[in-house]
Amino acid sequence: MTHPTPYIHFPGTAREALTFYGDVFGCGVQVHTYADFGRVDGPPEAVAHGMLVDGPVALFGADAGPDESPLKAEGLMLSLLGAADPDVAHEWFARLSDGGRVLSDLQARGWGASDGEVVDRYGLHWLLGYEPAEE
Repeated sequence: MTHPTPYIHFPGTAREALTFYGDVFGCGVQVHTYADFGRVDGPPEAVAHGMLVDGPVALFGADAGPDESPLKAEGLMLSLLGAADPDVAHEWFARLSDGGRVLSDLQARGWGASDGEVVDRYGLHWLLGYEPAEE
């Protein structure tokens, strides 16, 4: 089954953001500049297309072009529920929180699962969580 992959237009921070996410999630990062694609509608070093590769998270990104609006996300979360073991989920949460804003700590909930929410330093809202280990 094919899953949608978020494509984020960053306000000139695509390379920095994708590198950050690659580091957080242990992914490779591929970046292609405007110059690489022969685009002349922005700075040659601006990111025309970038992506995370070979990791647990799929994400595309680029620097917003002159006729594109940069990310302003409201009412949207990127969900990583059950995507990793508890130790890994807590590490991701801590790293996404660095320079961001924790909305709800990653913790056990009354229904038995653990989850938490954070808006990272680039404005992406994440929901991370996991189910309790079966005994």
